Amino acid sequence: MITTYIDTVTALMERNVARHCDDTAVIYGKQQMTYGALNQLSLKAARGLSNLGVKSGDRVAFWLPNTIAYIALYLACTRLGAIAVAVNTRYRSVEVSDIVRRSGAKLMVLWPGFRNIDFLEILSEIPEDALGQLETVILYDEGQVVNDVPSAIAAKNQLGYEELVAADPYDQDHSGPDVGCNIFTTSGTTKAPKFVLHRQTGIAQHAQDVWRNLEPLIVGEFEDGCFLQTLPLCGVFGFNHITAAIAGGRPTVLQNSFDAAEAVALIDTHKVRYFSATDDMIIAMLAADPREQAMPGLVCCAYGAFNMSADEVARRAHARGVKLVGLYGMSEVQALFARRDHTLPYDERYVPGGKLISDQAKVRTRNPETGELMGHGESGELELKGPSLMLEYFEDPDATSEAMTADGYLRSGDLGYTTSEDSFVFEARMGDTLRLGGYLVSPVEIESHLAEHPQVEAAQVVAVRVGEVMRPFAFVIPTTLGELDQEALGQYCKQGLARFKVPVAFLEINTFPTTESPNGTKIQRAKLRRLAEVAMAEQAAEGS
Repeated sequence: MITTYIDTVTALMERNVARHCDDTAVIYGKQQMTYGALNQLSLKAARGLSNLGVKSGDRVAFWLPNTIAYIALYLACTRLGAIAVAVNTRYRSVEVSDIVRRSGAKLMVLWPGFRNIDFLEILSEIPEDALGQLETVILYDEGQVVNDVPSAIAAKNQLGYEELVAADPYDQDHSGPDVGCNIFTTSGTTKAPKFVLHRQTGIAQHAQDVWRNLEPLIVGEFEDGCFLQTLPLCGVFGFNHITAAIAGGRPTVLQNSFDAAEAVALIDTHKVRYFSATDDMIIAMLAADPREQAMPGLVCCAYGAFNMSADEVARRAHARGVKLVGLYGMSEVQALFARRDHTLPYDERYVPGGKLISDQAKVRTRNPETGELMGHGESGELELKGPSLMLEYFEDPDATSEAMTADGYLRSGDLGYTTSEDSFVFEARMGDTLRLGGYLVSPVEIESHLAEHPQVEAAQVVAVRVGEVMRPFAFVIPTTLGELDQEALGQYCKQGLARFKVPVAFLEINTFPTTESPNGTKIQRAKLRRLAEVAMAEQAAEGS
Protein backbone atom coordinates (compact mmCIF):
# COMPACT_ATOMS: atom_id res chain seq x y z
CA MET A 1 0.00 0.00 0.00
CA ILE A 2 1.38 3.40 -1.03
CA THR A 3 0.69 6.25 1.38
CA THR A 4 -0.56 9.45 -0.28
CA TYR A 5 0.32 12.80 1.24
CA ILE A 6 -0.75 16.42 1.14
CA ASP A 7 2.60 18.13 0.73
CA THR A 8 2.22 21.54 2.43
CA VAL A 9 0.80 22.74 5.75
CA THR A 10 -1.16 25.37 3.83
CA ALA A 11 -2.92 22.62 1.87
CA LEU A 12 -3.69 20.78 5.11
CA MET A 13 -5.38 23.90 6.46
CA GLU A 14 -7.35 24.38 3.26
CA ARG A 15 -8.60 20.81 3.57
CA ASN A 16 -9.59 21.53 7.18
CA VAL A 17 -11.60 24.57 6.10
CA ALA A 18 -13.51 22.32 3.69
CA ARG A 19 -13.99 19.49 6.19
CA HIS A 20 -13.79 21.00 9.67
CA CYS A 21 -14.60 24.69 9.23
CA ASP A 22 -16.92 24.87 12.26
CA ASP A 23 -15.02 22.34 14.38
CA THR A 24 -12.87 23.53 17.26
CA ALA A 25 -9.19 23.91 16.38
CA VAL A 26 -7.72 25.51 19.51
CA ILE A 27 -8.76 25.89 23.14
CA TYR A 28 -6.67 28.51 24.94
CA GLY A 29 -7.86 29.43 28.41
CA LYS A 30 -11.46 30.60 27.98
CA GLN A 31 -10.99 31.18 24.26
CA GLN A 32 -12.02 28.64 21.62
CA MET A 33 -11.41 29.02 17.90
CA THR A 34 -12.68 26.97 14.99
CA TYR A 35 -10.58 25.86 12.03
CA GLY A 36 -12.40 28.35 9.85
CA ALA A 37 -11.64 31.22 12.22
CA LEU A 38 -8.03 30.11 12.69
CA ASN A 39 -7.54 30.03 8.93
CA GLN A 40 -9.00 33.52 8.55
CA LEU A 41 -6.74 34.80 11.33
CA SER A 42 -3.71 33.27 9.61
CA LEU A 43 -4.69 34.92 6.31
CA LYS A 44 -4.93 38.30 8.05
CA ALA A 45 -1.54 37.69 9.65
CA ALA A 46 -0.12 36.77 6.23
CA ARG A 47 -1.39 40.04 4.78
CA GLY A 48 0.08 41.97 7.70
CA LEU A 49 3.46 40.27 7.32
CA SER A 50 3.39 40.80 3.56
CA ASN A 51 2.67 44.49 4.08
CA LEU A 52 5.83 44.59 6.21
CA GLY A 53 7.84 43.17 3.33
CA VAL A 54 8.04 39.54 4.43
CA LYS A 55 8.33 37.30 1.38
CA SER A 56 9.38 33.81 0.36
CA GLY A 57 12.68 32.77 1.96
CA ASP A 58 12.66 35.50 4.61
CA ARG A 59 13.19 34.42 8.22
CA VAL A 60 10.78 35.37 11.01
CA ALA A 61 11.96 34.80 14.59
CA PHE A 62 9.33 33.44 17.01
CA TRP A 63 10.39 34.38 20.57
CA LEU A 64 6.93 33.48 21.76
CA PRO A 65 5.30 30.90 24.06
CA ASN A 66 2.36 28.67 23.12
CA THR A 67 -0.48 30.94 22.02
CA ILE A 68 -3.06 31.06 19.25
CA ALA A 69 -0.96 33.89 17.81
CA TYR A 70 2.01 31.52 17.44
CA ILE A 71 -0.06 29.09 15.38
CA ALA A 72 -1.66 31.81 13.25
CA LEU A 73 1.69 33.47 12.52
CA TYR A 74 3.28 30.14 11.67
CA LEU A 75 0.49 29.32 9.22
CA ALA A 76 0.92 32.80 7.75
CA CYS A 77 4.64 32.17 7.22
CA THR A 78 4.03 28.88 5.43
CA ARG A 79 1.58 30.58 3.06
CA LEU A 80 4.11 33.34 2.33
CA GLY A 81 6.94 30.84 1.88
CA ALA A 82 8.77 32.43 4.84
CA ILE A 83 10.81 30.48 7.39
CA ALA A 84 9.82 30.41 11.07
CA VAL A 85 12.88 30.55 13.34
CA ALA A 86 12.12 29.02 16.75
CA VAL A 87 13.56 30.91 19.74
CA ASN A 88 13.07 29.42 23.21
CA THR A 89 11.39 31.86 25.60
CA ARG A 90 13.91 30.76 28.23
CA TYR A 91 16.78 32.06 26.13
CA ARG A 92 18.51 35.25 27.13
CA SER A 93 20.54 37.97 25.44
CA VAL A 94 23.57 35.97 24.25
CA GLU A 95 21.44 33.19 22.77
CA VAL A 96 18.76 35.41 21.26
CA SER A 97 21.22 37.75 19.58
CA ASP A 98 23.15 34.80 18.13
CA ILE A 99 20.03 33.18 16.67
CA VAL A 100 18.61 36.40 15.24
CA ARG A 101 21.96 37.45 13.77
CA ARG A 102 22.99 34.14 12.20
CA SER A 103 19.52 33.33 10.87
CA GLY A 104 19.26 36.79 9.29
CA ALA A 105 15.76 37.20 10.73
CA LYS A 106 13.92 40.10 9.12
CA LEU A 107 11.16 40.21 11.72
CA MET A 108 10.78 39.03 15.30
CA VAL A 109 7.62 38.51 17.33
CA LEU A 110 7.68 38.47 21.13
CA TRP A 111 5.46 38.82 24.19
CA PRO A 112 7.24 41.41 26.37
CA GLY A 113 5.31 40.68 29.59
CA PHE A 114 5.07 36.89 29.42
CA ARG A 115 5.31 35.42 32.94
CA ASN A 116 6.42 38.84 34.20
CA ILE A 117 9.73 38.47 32.37
CA ASP A 118 11.03 41.73 30.95
CA PHE A 119 11.92 40.54 27.46
CA LEU A 120 12.52 44.09 26.34
CA GLU A 121 15.11 44.50 29.08
CA ILE A 122 16.78 41.33 27.81
CA LEU A 123 16.86 42.85 24.33
CA SER A 124 18.46 45.99 25.75
CA GLU A 125 21.53 43.89 26.62
CA ILE A 126 22.02 42.91 22.97
CA PRO A 127 24.52 45.01 20.98
CA GLU A 128 22.70 46.98 18.29
CA ASP A 129 24.92 45.59 15.51
CA ALA A 130 23.83 42.04 16.42
CA LEU A 131 20.32 42.90 15.26
CA GLY A 132 21.44 44.74 12.13
CA GLN A 133 19.31 42.70 9.70
CA LEU A 134 16.20 42.85 11.89
CA GLU A 135 13.70 45.33 10.43
CA THR A 136 10.50 44.88 12.43
CA VAL A 137 9.44 43.79 15.91
CA ILE A 138 5.88 42.55 16.51
CA LEU A 139 4.77 43.04 20.12
CA TYR A 140 2.15 40.57 21.36
CA ASP A 141 0.37 41.04 24.66
CA GLU A 142 -2.61 39.81 26.65
CA GLY A 143 -3.41 43.06 28.40
CA GLN A 144 0.05 43.85 29.76
CA VAL A 145 1.52 47.32 29.44
CA VAL A 146 4.65 47.45 27.26
CA ASN A 147 7.49 49.37 28.91
CA ASP A 148 9.92 51.66 27.13
CA VAL A 149 11.46 50.03 24.08
CA PRO A 150 15.26 49.58 24.44
CA SER A 151 17.69 51.27 22.08
CA ALA A 152 18.59 47.95 20.46
CA ILE A 153 15.19 47.92 18.75
CA ALA A 154 14.09 51.56 19.09
CA ALA A 155 15.12 52.27 15.52
CA LYS A 156 13.23 49.21 14.23
CA ASN A 157 9.69 49.27 12.93
CA GLN A 158 7.36 48.28 15.80
CA LEU A 159 3.83 46.98 15.48
CA GLY A 160 1.29 45.51 17.87
CA TYR A 161 0.02 42.03 17.04
CA GLU A 162 -3.62 43.17 16.99
CA GLU A 163 -2.72 45.87 14.48
CA LEU A 164 -0.90 43.29 12.35
CA VAL A 165 -3.94 41.00 12.10
CA ALA A 166 -6.35 43.86 11.37
CA ALA A 167 -5.39 43.64 7.69
CA ASP A 168 -7.57 42.12 4.97
CA PRO A 169 -7.08 38.38 4.38
CA TYR A 170 -4.20 37.43 2.10
CA ASP A 171 -5.33 35.93 -1.21
CA GLN A 172 -2.15 34.35 -2.59
CA ASP A 173 -0.21 31.16 -1.87
CA HIS A 174 3.59 30.95 -2.04
CA SER A 175 3.87 27.63 -0.24
CA GLY A 176 5.43 24.63 -1.94
CA PRO A 177 6.80 21.19 -1.10
CA ASP A 178 10.46 22.19 -1.36
CA VAL A 179 10.09 25.64 0.19
CA GLY A 180 11.89 26.05 3.55
CA CYS A 181 9.55 26.69 6.46
CA ASN A 182 11.16 25.89 9.83
CA ILE A 183 14.50 26.47 11.55
CA PHE A 184 15.07 24.73 14.87
CA THR A 185 18.28 25.19 16.85
CA THR A 186 20.14 22.12 17.97
CA SER A 187 23.23 21.40 19.99
CA GLY A 188 26.53 20.57 18.39
CA THR A 189 30.25 20.28 18.99
CA THR A 190 30.93 23.95 18.40
CA LYS A 191 30.05 27.04 20.40
CA ALA A 192 27.07 28.06 18.32
CA PRO A 193 24.05 25.76 17.87
CA LYS A 194 23.41 24.50 14.35
CA PHE A 195 20.26 25.63 12.53
CA VAL A 196 18.14 22.72 11.30
CA LEU A 197 16.16 23.75 8.22
CA HIS A 198 13.07 21.77 7.23
CA ARG A 199 11.07 22.11 4.04
CA GLN A 200 7.29 22.15 3.83
CA THR A 201 6.81 18.64 2.49
CA GLY A 202 8.91 17.23 5.35
CA ILE A 203 6.78 19.04 7.95
CA ALA A 204 3.47 18.20 6.25
CA GLN A 205 4.24 14.54 5.53
CA HIS A 206 5.52 13.91 9.02
CA ALA A 207 2.43 15.58 10.50
CA GLN A 208 0.24 13.15 8.57
CA ASP A 209 2.36 10.16 9.58
CA VAL A 210 2.20 11.19 13.24
CA TRP A 211 -1.57 11.71 13.00
CA ARG A 212 -2.13 8.28 11.45
CA ASN A 213 -0.07 6.78 14.26
CA LEU A 214 -1.83 8.67 17.06
CA GLU A 215 -5.39 8.73 15.71
CA PRO A 216 -6.51 5.55 17.53
CA LEU A 217 -5.27 7.07 20.80
CA ILE A 218 -6.54 10.64 20.31
CA VAL A 219 -10.00 9.83 18.95
CA GLY A 220 -10.74 6.65 20.89
CA GLU A 221 -14.19 5.12 20.80
CA PHE A 222 -16.14 8.34 21.25
CA GLU A 223 -14.71 10.67 18.54
CA ASP A 224 -14.16 13.50 21.02
CA GLY A 225 -10.52 13.37 22.10
CA CYS A 226 -8.22 16.40 22.13
CA PHE A 227 -4.50 17.00 21.91
CA LEU A 228 -2.88 18.55 24.97
CA GLN A 229 -0.16 21.02 23.98
CA THR A 230 1.94 21.79 27.03
CA LEU A 231 5.35 21.21 25.46
CA PRO A 232 6.75 24.42 23.92
CA LEU A 233 6.16 24.97 20.22
CA CYS A 234 9.74 26.22 19.85
CA GLY A 235 11.02 22.63 19.94
CA VAL A 236 10.15 19.71 17.66
CA PHE A 237 8.81 17.70 20.63
CA GLY A 238 5.97 20.20 21.00
CA PHE A 239 5.79 21.50 17.45
CA ASN A 240 5.09 18.09 15.92
CA HIS A 241 2.00 17.69 18.07
CA ILE A 242 0.36 20.87 16.80
CA THR A 243 1.06 19.92 13.17
CA ALA A 244 -0.34 16.42 13.81
CA ALA A 245 -3.50 18.02 15.21
CA ILE A 246 -3.79 20.12 12.05
CA ALA A 247 -3.25 17.01 9.91
CA GLY A 248 -6.11 15.29 11.73
CA GLY A 249 -8.37 18.31 12.00
CA ARG A 250 -8.52 17.80 15.76
CA PRO A 251 -8.75 20.31 18.63
CA THR A 252 -5.67 21.25 20.65
CA VAL A 253 -5.72 22.48 24.23
CA LEU A 254 -2.88 25.00 24.68
CA GLN A 255 -0.94 25.86 27.82
CA ASN A 256 1.34 28.87 27.35
CA SER A 257 3.54 27.55 30.15
CA PHE A 258 3.53 24.28 31.99
CA ASP A 259 1.45 24.05 35.14
CA ALA A 260 1.10 20.51 36.47
CA ALA A 261 -2.22 20.90 38.30
CA GLU A 262 -3.78 22.77 35.39
CA ALA A 263 -2.54 20.13 32.93
CA VAL A 264 -4.18 17.37 35.00
CA ALA A 265 -7.46 19.33 35.05
CA LEU A 266 -7.30 19.92 31.28
CA ILE A 267 -6.83 16.19 30.68
CA ASP A 268 -10.00 15.47 32.64
CA THR A 269 -12.06 18.30 31.15
CA HIS A 270 -11.19 17.76 27.50
CA LYS A 271 -10.95 13.96 27.42
CA VAL A 272 -7.26 13.90 26.57
CA ARG A 273 -6.27 10.27 26.08
CA TYR A 274 -2.70 10.75 24.95
CA PHE A 275 -0.05 13.44 25.31
CA SER A 276 3.74 13.73 25.27
CA ALA A 277 5.87 15.19 28.01
CA THR A 278 9.32 15.22 29.56
CA ASP A 279 10.04 13.10 32.61
CA ASP A 280 10.09 16.03 35.03
CA MET A 281 6.68 17.18 33.76
CA ILE A 282 5.25 13.70 34.33
CA ILE A 283 6.62 13.51 37.88
CA ALA A 284 5.12 16.94 38.64
CA MET A 285 1.72 15.88 37.25
CA LEU A 286 1.73 12.68 39.31
CA ALA A 287 2.37 14.79 42.40
CA ALA A 288 -0.41 17.22 41.45
CA ASP A 289 -3.06 14.50 41.05
CA PRO A 290 -4.35 13.30 44.47
CA ARG A 291 -6.25 10.31 43.05
CA GLU A 292 -4.91 6.81 43.61
CA GLN A 293 -4.91 6.29 39.85
CA ALA A 294 -3.52 9.45 38.35
CA MET A 295 -5.08 10.85 35.18
CA PRO A 296 -7.48 7.89 34.79
CA GLY A 297 -8.76 8.98 31.36
CA LEU A 298 -5.35 8.56 29.72
CA VAL A 299 -4.61 5.63 27.46
CA CYS A 300 -0.88 6.38 27.62
CA CYS A 301 1.73 9.13 27.67
CA ALA A 302 4.87 9.27 25.52
CA TYR A 303 7.88 10.71 27.30
CA GLY A 304 11.48 11.77 27.05
CA ALA A 305 13.80 10.66 29.89
CA PHE A 306 15.95 13.79 30.13
CA ASN A 307 16.47 14.09 33.90
CA MET A 308 16.27 10.56 35.27
CA SER A 309 16.58 7.02 34.00
CA ALA A 310 13.80 5.58 31.85
CA ASP A 311 13.41 2.80 34.43
CA GLU A 312 12.83 5.27 37.26
CA VAL A 313 10.24 7.50 35.61
CA ALA A 314 8.38 4.50 34.15
CA ARG A 315 8.31 2.80 37.55
CA ARG A 316 6.86 5.87 39.26
CA ALA A 317 4.20 6.31 36.60
CA HIS A 318 3.31 2.60 36.58
CA ALA A 319 2.78 2.70 40.35
CA ARG A 320 0.07 5.34 39.78
CA GLY A 321 -1.58 3.53 36.87
CA VAL A 322 -0.12 5.70 34.09
CA LYS A 323 1.25 3.91 31.03
CA LEU A 324 4.41 5.47 29.63
CA VAL A 325 5.57 4.65 26.11
CA GLY A 326 9.06 5.24 24.78
CA LEU A 327 9.73 7.31 21.68
CA TYR A 328 12.57 8.85 19.72
CA GLY A 329 13.18 12.07 17.88
CA MET A 330 15.68 14.83 17.24
CA SER A 331 15.53 18.18 15.49
CA GLU A 332 17.03 16.76 12.31
CA VAL A 333 14.30 14.10 11.84
CA GLN A 334 11.60 15.74 14.00
CA ALA A 335 9.93 14.31 17.10
CA LEU A 336 8.00 11.04 17.19
CA PHE A 337 10.27 9.58 14.53
CA ALA A 338 9.57 6.32 16.37
CA ARG A 339 7.15 5.31 19.16
CA ARG A 340 6.32 2.22 21.17
CA ASP A 341 2.83 0.74 21.31
CA HIS A 342 0.93 1.07 24.57
CA THR A 343 -0.25 -2.55 24.35
CA LEU A 344 3.28 -3.91 24.79
CA PRO A 345 4.24 -5.46 28.14
CA TYR A 346 5.41 -2.98 30.76
CA ASP A 347 9.11 -3.79 30.45
CA GLU A 348 9.02 -3.26 26.67
CA ARG A 349 6.76 -0.26 26.16
CA TYR A 350 8.74 2.35 28.16
CA VAL A 351 12.11 1.67 26.48
CA PRO A 352 13.28 4.70 24.42
CA GLY A 353 13.06 4.18 20.65
CA GLY A 354 10.29 2.15 19.07
CA LYS A 355 8.69 1.39 15.74
CA LEU A 356 9.23 3.88 12.92
CA ILE A 357 6.22 6.18 12.47
CA SER A 358 6.51 6.41 8.68
CA ASP A 359 6.40 3.37 6.42
CA GLN A 360 8.96 5.22 4.28
CA ALA A 361 11.46 5.72 7.12
CA LYS A 362 14.55 3.57 7.63
CA VAL A 363 16.99 2.93 10.46
CA ARG A 364 20.30 1.10 10.69
CA THR A 365 23.36 1.02 12.92
CA ARG A 366 27.03 1.39 12.06
CA ASN A 367 30.15 0.54 14.02
CA PRO A 368 31.67 4.00 14.68
CA GLU A 369 35.21 2.59 14.72
CA THR A 370 35.20 0.22 11.72
CA GLY A 371 32.44 1.87 9.67
CA GLU A 372 30.73 -1.49 9.15
CA LEU A 373 26.94 -1.82 9.21
CA MET A 374 25.71 -3.92 12.11
CA GLY A 375 23.05 -6.56 12.61
CA HIS A 376 19.99 -6.48 14.84
CA GLY A 377 20.86 -6.34 18.53
CA GLU A 378 24.35 -4.93 17.95
CA SER A 379 24.97 -1.46 19.38
CA GLY A 380 26.34 1.23 17.12
CA GLU A 381 25.59 4.73 15.86
CA LEU A 382 21.99 5.05 14.70
CA GLU A 383 21.59 6.25 11.10
CA LEU A 384 18.18 7.53 10.07
CA LYS A 385 16.29 8.29 6.87
CA GLY A 386 12.71 9.22 5.98
CA PRO A 387 10.23 11.93 4.89
CA SER A 388 10.81 13.89 8.12
CA LEU A 389 14.54 14.37 7.46
CA MET A 390 15.81 17.95 7.44
CA LEU A 391 16.66 19.73 4.22
CA GLU A 392 20.02 20.94 5.55
CA TYR A 393 21.82 22.79 8.28
CA PHE A 394 20.95 26.34 7.27
CA GLU A 395 23.79 27.98 5.33
CA ASP A 396 26.27 25.39 6.60
CA PRO A 397 27.09 22.97 3.75
CA ASP A 398 30.12 21.53 5.54
CA ALA A 399 28.09 20.54 8.61
CA THR A 400 25.34 19.15 6.37
CA SER A 401 27.80 17.06 4.39
CA GLU A 402 29.46 15.77 7.55
CA ALA A 403 26.10 14.72 9.04
CA MET A 404 24.92 12.75 6.00
CA THR A 405 26.08 9.45 4.53
CA ALA A 406 26.60 9.06 0.79
CA ASP A 407 23.25 7.26 0.46
CA GLY A 408 21.23 9.88 2.32
CA TYR A 409 21.12 8.67 5.93
CA LEU A 410 21.59 11.04 8.88
CA ARG A 411 24.40 10.22 11.27
CA SER A 412 22.47 10.74 14.50
CA GLY A 413 25.33 10.76 17.00
CA ASP A 414 23.18 8.44 19.16
CA LEU A 415 24.01 4.95 20.37
CA GLY A 416 21.43 2.23 19.83
CA TYR A 417 20.56 -1.03 18.14
CA THR A 418 17.89 -2.24 15.76
CA THR A 419 15.44 -4.97 16.75
CA SER A 420 13.88 -5.36 13.28
CA GLU A 421 13.84 -3.57 9.94
CA ASP A 422 11.54 -0.86 11.33
CA SER A 423 12.22 -0.68 15.07
CA PHE A 424 15.14 0.14 17.34
CA VAL A 425 16.28 0.91 20.87
CA PHE A 426 17.94 4.20 21.77
CA GLU A 427 20.64 3.74 24.42
CA ALA A 428 22.55 7.00 24.91
CA ARG A 429 24.00 10.08 23.29
CA MET A 430 27.40 9.20 21.90
CA GLY A 431 28.99 12.58 22.52
CA ASP A 432 29.12 14.81 25.55
CA THR A 433 25.98 16.78 24.79
CA LEU A 434 24.12 17.74 27.96
CA ARG A 435 20.40 17.18 28.61
CA LEU A 436 19.31 20.24 30.56
CA GLY A 437 15.79 21.53 31.14
CA GLY A 438 14.43 19.11 28.57
CA TYR A 439 16.82 20.37 25.87
CA LEU A 440 20.05 19.19 24.31
CA VAL A 441 22.78 21.70 25.13
CA SER A 442 26.36 21.71 23.93
CA PRO A 443 28.73 22.20 26.89
CA VAL A 444 30.92 24.28 24.58
CA GLU A 445 28.16 26.90 24.45
CA ILE A 446 28.36 27.44 28.25
CA GLU A 447 32.14 27.06 28.32
CA SER A 448 32.64 29.70 25.65
CA HIS A 449 30.40 32.14 27.51
CA LEU A 450 32.35 31.58 30.73
CA ALA A 451 35.66 31.99 28.92
CA GLU A 452 34.70 35.56 28.02
CA HIS A 453 34.59 36.53 31.72
CA PRO A 454 37.78 38.29 32.90
CA GLN A 455 38.18 35.88 35.86
CA VAL A 456 38.15 32.79 33.66
CA GLU A 457 41.14 31.40 31.82
CA ALA A 458 39.34 28.24 30.69
CA ALA A 459 36.24 26.24 31.61
CA GLN A 460 34.80 22.76 31.21
CA VAL A 461 31.13 21.96 31.87
CA VAL A 462 29.56 18.59 32.65
CA ALA A 463 26.09 17.57 33.83
CA VAL A 464 25.43 16.45 37.40
CA ARG A 465 22.21 15.28 39.04
CA VAL A 466 20.70 17.65 41.61
CA GLY A 467 17.61 16.04 43.10
CA GLU A 468 15.46 14.94 40.17
CA VAL A 469 17.08 17.08 37.48
CA MET A 470 20.38 17.40 35.66
CA ARG A 471 22.25 20.67 36.12
CA PRO A 472 25.45 21.99 34.52
CA PHE A 473 28.54 22.01 36.75
CA ALA A 474 31.52 24.17 35.76
CA PHE A 475 35.21 23.50 36.33
CA VAL A 476 37.12 26.75 35.99
CA ILE A 477 40.80 27.53 35.64
CA PRO A 478 40.90 31.15 36.90
CA THR A 479 43.10 33.87 35.52
CA THR A 480 44.39 34.36 39.07
CA LEU A 481 44.45 31.34 41.39
CA GLY A 482 42.39 31.70 44.54
CA GLU A 483 40.36 34.68 43.36
CA LEU A 484 37.36 33.03 41.72
CA ASP A 485 34.10 34.79 42.60
CA GLN A 486 31.37 32.16 42.24
CA GLU A 487 28.55 34.62 42.89
CA ALA A 488 29.81 36.97 40.17
CA LEU A 489 30.13 34.10 37.69
CA GLY A 490 26.62 32.92 38.53
CA GLN A 491 25.18 36.38 37.95
CA TYR A 492 27.14 36.71 34.71
CA CYS A 493 25.66 33.47 33.39
CA LYS A 494 22.13 34.39 34.49
CA GLN A 495 22.34 37.60 32.49
CA GLY A 496 23.45 35.92 29.27
CA LEU A 497 22.11 32.37 29.30
CA ALA A 498 18.83 30.54 29.86
CA ARG A 499 18.38 29.66 33.53
CA PHE A 500 18.73 25.92 32.91
CA LYS A 501 22.19 26.53 31.41
CA VAL A 502 23.51 28.37 34.49
CA PRO A 503 25.97 26.10 36.35
CA VAL A 504 24.92 24.94 39.79
CA ALA A 505 28.51 25.42 40.96
CA PHE A 506 31.87 26.77 39.78
CA LEU A 507 34.80 24.71 41.04
CA GLU A 508 38.26 26.19 40.77
CA ILE A 509 40.80 23.76 39.32
CA ASN A 510 44.48 24.12 38.42
CA THR A 511 44.37 21.95 35.31
CA PHE A 512 41.92 19.67 33.57
CA PRO A 513 42.55 15.91 33.66
CA THR A 514 43.67 14.69 30.23
CA THR A 515 44.58 11.50 28.46
CA GLU A 516 46.58 10.78 25.33
CA SER A 517 44.75 9.20 22.40
CA PRO A 518 45.63 8.39 18.77
CA ASN A 519 43.97 11.67 17.84
CA GLY A 520 45.76 13.83 20.40
CA THR A 521 45.28 14.92 24.00
CA LYS A 522 41.69 14.82 25.22
CA ILE A 523 40.08 16.05 28.39
CA GLN A 524 38.74 13.24 30.58
CA ARG A 525 35.14 14.39 30.84
CA ALA A 526 34.13 11.18 32.59
CA LYS A 527 36.58 12.00 35.38
CA LEU A 528 35.21 15.54 35.58
CA ARG A 529 31.70 14.13 35.96
CA ARG A 530 32.87 11.95 38.86
CA LEU A 531 34.56 14.94 40.51
CA ALA A 532 31.36 16.96 40.12
CA GLU A 533 29.29 14.19 41.70
CA VAL A 534 31.70 14.06 44.67
CA ALA A 535 31.57 17.84 45.09
CA MET A 536 27.75 17.88 45.06
CA ALA A 537 27.61 14.96 47.53
CA GLU A 538 29.97 16.82 49.89
CA GLN A 539 27.87 19.97 49.55
CA ALA A 540 24.71 18.02 50.37
CA ALA A 541 26.37 16.41 53.40
CA GLU A 542 27.45 19.81 54.72
CA GLY A 543 23.92 21.14 54.35
CA SER A 544 22.28 18.24 56.18
